[in-house]
Amino acid sequence: MPDSVESNLIKVLNGLPLVGEEAEICDFSLEEQNEALESQGIQPNVDPHYKPIVGETVTYIVACVIFNQHNDVLMIQEAKESCAGKWYLPAGRMEKGETIVEACKREVLEETGLEIDCTTILMVESAGGVWLRFVLTGKVIGGTLKTPAQANRESLQAKWVSNLDELSLRASDIIELIEKARSYVHARKTRDPTWHLDQLPSLRAYAHLLLRLVIVIKKKATNRVHILLSERTSWHLPTCQINPGKSFHSTLRKFMVDLFGAEVPTHKPHGLLSIEHDPRDGKDGACLTLLVSFRAPLEEVPIIGKCVWHEVSKELGDKLLQRVVSRNATFQFHVVK
Repeated sequence: MPDSVESNLIKVLNGLPLVGEEAEICDFSLEEQNEALESQGIQPNVDPHYKPIVGETVTYIVACVIFNQHNDVLMIQEAKESCAGKWYLPAGRMEKGETIVEACKREVLEETGLEIDCTTILMVESAGGVWLRFVLTGKVIGGTLKTPAQANRESLQAKWVSNLDELSLRASDIIELIEKARSYVHARKTRDPTWHLDQLPSLRAYAHLLLRLVIVIKKKATNRVHILLSERTSWHLPTCQINPGKSFHSTLRKFMVDLFGAEVPTHKPHGLLSIEHDPRDGKDGACLTLLVSFRAPLEEVPIIGKCVWHEVSKELGDKLLQRVVSRNATFQFHVVK
């Protein structure tokens, strides 16, 4: 079993991009997903040659939660006709050729007048397979807060807010994001070890939208941690294409069935370990690495695909278990209904 698999997993845990061709190997392509549906007598409705193209076939959104020294949150007053006068977080669509961090900095500057450094991803939200919102936080490093006199099509004004109840919000979905960010900031100040550390999306280009799985299980006989590896062309973490016509939950469920069969035992998706994206060579795809764990021991979970359980080092196993046990040790992945 090559050491490169464990070294790649360590990179994932540290928020670094994977290297090598095995990073892009896909075990369950859209074409194979369609074939699986046809074998069940279901006519697929997704183009097997689908590719994400920003502004055309996929929508990436960024939102940023920023606090000042008084724990007030940075809010903007909307200028768009559909929600003019309402308040919201600095947010907007990513543009062609932008990284997630670049888009976040641009949106904050355009809508608030402030320059920021992004510090960490907080959450990723998904609606279907073609809409993703990346929620980040950061700190102000310059600029001047936009006043009503500087109103433009980006926003009417920006201000620091201590009580959201005083505002007429464009939508209540940001309340959860703000509370998540407050909890994170507090955890960092108190050095709470159960929370993830600062980590931004890493730069690696992908032609497709991919879901990579780190599937963790303990062997009853030894109590050691194992991860699932696929052996398609070379050993790698199991990876599938995200179906643009289905929810994230649907993609995950069908992939787990492909790996473990229709009677796949109870398992739990915990959250994201990393996000990889880099559009600068014309590829608008991304790879989300999700942590999944089985409650049942290894001896009770059969594999039907070309996969094996690989025992990891005790040190790496302990790190994985810490991510499994602590609900805030991974980045929340929220599927919007």
